[in-house]
Amino acid sequence: MDMAAHPSPPFASDSPPLTDPRARWAALAADAAEPNAFYAPDLLAAAIDHLAGNGPAGHRDVRLIEAQADGELIGLLPVTVQARHGRLPIGCVANWMHDHCFFGAPLIRRGQEMAAWRSLLAQLDAAEWAPHFLHLRGLDAAGANAAALEALCVEQGRGRREVHRHDRAMLRSDLSADAYWETHVRAKKRKEIRRLQKRLAELGTVEQRLLDDGADLPRWCGDFLALEASGWKGREGSALASRPDDIAFFRAACAAAFAAGRLHFLRIDLDGRAIAMLVNFRHGDGAFSFKIAFDEEMGRFSPGVLIEIANLHAVQDDPAIGWMDSCAAADHPMIDSLWAERRSIVQYRIALQGKGATRLRRAAAFALAGGVERIASRMKGQE
Repeated sequence: MDMAAHPSPPFASDSPPLTDPRARWAALAADAAEPNAFYAPDLLAAAIDHLAGNGPAGHRDVRLIEAQADGELIGLLPVTVQARHGRLPIGCVANWMHDHCFFGAPLIRRGQEMAAWRSLLAQLDAAEWAPHFLHLRGLDAAGANAAALEALCVEQGRGRREVHRHDRAMLRSDLSADAYWETHVRAKKRKEIRRLQKRLAELGTVEQRLLDDGADLPRWCGDFLALEASGWKGREGSALASRPDDIAFFRAACAAAFAAGRLHFLRIDLDGRAIAMLVNFRHGDGAFSFKIAFDEEMGRFSPGVLIEIANLHAVQDDPAIGWMDSCAAADHPMIDSLWAERRSIVQYRIALQGKGATRLRRAAAFALAGGVERIASRMKGQE
């Protein structure tokens, strides 16, 4: 990827950039304190190439802020400028989370958490284009980024407020797949699943596969896009296949992730035809569940549940995958019934500093946003 030719080049960092941004990102990702497949070089480069310049206004000006120490990249934070903060007409800087990004933790080098955030925030403080405050979304409340941010904000006397928090399903257990299934899934549900599997097998040959041959990847991607578009997402225009840029992003991300050993792609076929598919992206010792698609005409056999059971076995029986984030919405009825663990996902508002009038304007905006939230909470009887 030629960053110099991209309409949104990275924001200048405090050290001269090296020649190949992806090489720096790959080295950082390999030693990240907190894994995030969506900001690893394969997915991030695909998103910048295909989504950053053509999406909504809030996605067109993506800046990559790099923190460096002694010539080494120790932090990477993709950001955009947003005209509004929730319902408030107050501009802010936000970590870039496009429609297909479900975790927003910046990549920071292990052991350099405080130094990385000190540099990232200092650059935002000094940036004339950065309005008011930093809105960080999609962080793990118990992760390395949250811990470093809290400590640094205390050290610097910098305002920090939790804006929102919710829990989502996560798979993290030392149990085998069979033991996990028996321990965490109700007996009645296990019995029902066995009945559905038996009924499905009566229709023809059922095969579960994990992609292991790169030559099959283009066909698998095409099958996934068609399968997803055949259902409600296609009818509502939210399927990947509904927009050419999303198709290009998906194919590029899968190809780059496969080449990097990060793609985890499963399918269930009935007589050679895909009835359910699931795409995951790996990073470090973990993985992130990205997209699921299934044949809605086969709904009486619950193909979405069946592919998730296949995924459970694939993850729990793979010693290289220590955990998987579902990336699902809070209180998702299907995945919550299969996975017992939870991950707390938070949003933070971080005060930006600066000099003179800029500092005063940013402080006033940060205080105003907090005041409006407190009033709204009282009106709802939450405080």
